[in-house]
Parts: sequence; structure tokens; C-alpha cells
Amino acid sequence: MCYSVPPPVSMSMGFLVDEDAPIVWRGLMVMSALDKLLRQVEWGSLDYLVIDMPPGTGDVQLTITQSIPIAGAVIVSTPQDVALLDARRGAQMFRKVNVPVLGLVQNMSTFECPRCHQRTAIFGSDGARQLADSLGVTLLGDIPLHVHIRQTADRGEPVVVSSPGSPEALSYLKLASAVLQRLEELAA
Repeated sequence: MCYSVPPPVSMSMGFLVDEDAPIVWRGLMVMSALDKLLRQVEWGSLDYLVIDMPPGTGDVQLTITQSIPIAGAVIVSTPQDVALLDARRGAQMFRKVNVPVLGLVQNMSTFECPRCHQRTAIFGSDGARQLADSLGVTLLGDIPLHVHIRQTADRGEPVVVSSPGSPEALSYLKLASAVLQRLEELAA
């Protein structure tokens, strides 16, 4: 079976299973599903294929790195100490399998109160920046914890589409630009 997806191209296991159905799979089932997503979706002509993976260093990550050539990995973490431990392990795993780490993203970097607009670093401040420094990689960007991002995502309209000029959207656009710049540097 071949799945055809119209632009903008997006594919998710969530599109293929019942909304309430849990996906409870082990090794071989996960690897089979990944193979289908990679090889049986009619992707068309792509500039980039971005694969959003769960945190960790398990079967999913290893299967991807062994299945297709990867130009680079972007590690996403909150600034929280416990999340940074997983981010460090993820970065080290990608290095071990010879996948360049393009850099880190500090997600939920600050919360901005929708009423008074005061910013608070709920999960700590600059944890991903410090980790990036210790790993010798770039901090690619900060994504705030913002109600507008959540609301637009819940509606199925990412903030960069629904409010492209908003500060929240600009955070994502700046991140995308930093990733492209790192890819160009690696290709040079």
C-alpha cells in the first residue's frame, strides 16, 4: 500500500490509527511501522525530511539512523535538569552513530503571562544553552511556553501559519533558519 500526502507533506502514525487507539508496539512492530512511513509514503520531491522522534536512545532512534542517511540531528530539551540528562544522552548517541548534532533547542524556555506579559523561567533558565556549550554545539533557538502556541496547535494551525508575524512564530522561524544555516555549514 502506498500513502499519498498532499503538500505541505506531513505523516504521522496518528493519521493511521483510530483516535482513541493506543499504539502499544515492541521492537519489530515499531521497526516495521518506521519502514512503512519512510518507504511507502509517496513523499514527492522534498527539500528536507524532518523526523520528530521521542526522547531517548532506543529502538526508534537506532532504527532511523541505520535506515536512512541523516544530515544531522537537532536535540530539543526543556531547561530542566532531568530533561537535560536525556538530551545529553541523545546527543552522545547520535555522535556515536556518526550523525552530526546540529545543535540544541531550548523548548519551553520561558512562560509569558497572557495578562501582564511578565516572563518566568518555570523550568529553569539557560539549561540547554549550558548543555550546548558543554557539548561544543550551537544553541539553535529558544521556544517559549506560550498559550498562543498551544491554542493554534490544538486547532491544527501551527502558529507560523496562523500568526506568522507573532513573536512566537518568529521564534520558530529563527530556529528553522539556524538549522538551515548549520546544514549549509556541514555541506560546505
